[in-house]
Amino acid sequence: MPETYRAEIRQLDLFADMEDSNFETLMRGTYVQTFPPRIDLITEGDPSDFLHIVLSGSVDLFACWNGRETSMATVRPVSTFILAATIREAPNLMSARTLEKSRIALLPSEDVRAVFDTDGAFARAIVRELAQCYRTVVKNTKDLKLRTSLERLANYLIRHSARAASSEFELNMEKRRLAAFLGMTPENLSRAFKGLEPYGVKVSGSNISISDPDDLARFAKPDLLIDDYST
Repeated sequence: MPETYRAEIRQLDLFADMEDSNFETLMRGTYVQTFPPRIDLITEGDPSDFLHIVLSGSVDLFACWNGRETSMATVRPVSTFILAATIREAPNLMSARTLEKSRIALLPSEDVRAVFDTDGAFARAIVRELAQCYRTVVKNTKDLKLRTSLERLANYLIRHSARAASSEFELNMEKRRLAAFLGMTPENLSRAFKGLEPYGVKVSGSNISISDPDDLARFAKPDLLIDDYST
């Protein structure tokens, strides 16, 4: 593995404080592969053979049931996915596919579990990461259960605008995936965008502009205990 990849992985909170020897043990079995867009990486229900780290590109985590599919999350660099399944030696609860050309590091799950049992700093980092993931799931569940579809879309746009530091920005996912992520059909999403027009939201393709952010915020009522994923 090129040294630049190792440095990227080492800087992740998950690996930053672990013993050098244990990090080297993990890296000996790790390999990096570049995947084209729309390639399936894992399938829900299958064993978790590798912990995945997205080094470049982006990955869609999605789930299927009874002929339906929904997007659960988008993973961007530099971050891991399927950590809980790796540690528990449990089946994947989600599938994953690349959204664009992506460079992925794959760490054998067996090695991750072995080091987890021997390296205290690594184990504590895993607990912190899983705790953050749990809190994110709670916030997503609150968003879905407590808000209408119009409120969910409004708060999503407010969060997106804050990350872009601009009231005009490009959606970072296609509308079909955004609808699934927000728990809507594509038709409902289209109606929701129209429903936000009185609050200053204008849509042109994937471009979003918010002419009156304060009015949109008064309608959306963003809440740190739902919308701030950093806590």
